[in-house]
This record gives sequence, structure tokens and C-alpha cells, in this order.
Amino acid sequence: MKKNYKEYLKDISTFIFDVDGVLTDGTILVTTSGEMLRKMNVKDGYALKTALIKGYNICIITGGSNQGVKDRLKGLGITDIYLGAHYKEEPLEEYLDIHNINPENVLYMGDDMPDIPPMRRVKLATCPQNAIAEVKAICDYVSHKNGGEGCVRDIIEQVLKVRGDWENNFSSKND
Repeated sequence: MKKNYKEYLKDISTFIFDVDGVLTDGTILVTTSGEMLRKMNVKDGYALKTALIKGYNICIITGGSNQGVKDRLKGLGITDIYLGAHYKEEPLEEYLDIHNINPENVLYMGDDMPDIPPMRRVKLATCPQNAIAEVKAICDYVSHKNGGEGCVRDIIEQVLKVRGDWENNFSSKND
């Protein structure tokens, strides 16, 4: 029998996230010019930036290839971004190799079929509340939040709190 997922949180130093359905709600708005727009949650952005400031590794592996998404993630400070990754095992292995990261220290959050193989490779598989049933079935933790509605913040905050790294990094000096 698997341990309670909370027992794994103390070992996590690396977060890997899908984009569509995790960092977004999975909706794509198509403009008349053909541009595809996605909506991201600023609370997820705050958690991502806080984790980076605290020295955690963050990697994005997505099947999408939207430049706006890449720009947003880079603006948060994320440098390891794999776009157009329909088979996600290869970029996962490349990322782990390049940075010499042990899969035992990795949390992956995904929501759909392409996420299942890398989720099976890491220590902690997580997903949003509205992930597909097949993903939920293999996850150690299903967030109470949907994709694009704070599920990324939920899991990052839990890890950082367990490791003593969750505090306000952006308070003024006069507080």
C-alpha cells in the first residue's frame, strides 16, 4: 500500500507541470486572426515565483506551443520549458539528466493521457480536480482545485509549508 502523499512532500525539490488543463482551465479562445488565447491564474504564478526564489526546480512540459504561454512562464523566471512535447517522457528524462535530478525528488502535475507515462516515473503524481479519470486513478494526490483555478498553488504551497519555505517574500521593509 502506498504511503499518504503528505509523507512524500518533504522530499520534493522539483516541480514539473503541464500547461493546458493544469496551469490553464483547458479552454482555448481563438480570435478571428487565429491567435489562441489561454487564461492563467495569478495565484499559481505567485506560487511558481515563490518556489523559484526558494531554490526549487520548476520545469514545464506541454504539448502546446503558444509563444504567449512561454513568455508568461519566462516572465515568472521559469527557464526549463518544453513546448510541443506530445510524448513527454523524452523531455522529462532530458531534464532530469541535464540537472542531475533524482526522480525520487520530483512532483509532476498533469491532467490528461500524455501525462501518465511521466507521472509513473516520478515520486509524486498529482492532478487537478477536473483531470480525466485515468489520470486520477494513478495520482497520489488530487487537488481540490481545478486546472487554471489554483491547483498549482495548492500543491506548491503544501510542499513549501512542509519544508518550512512558505512565507511572504514580497513584504515591504516597513511591515
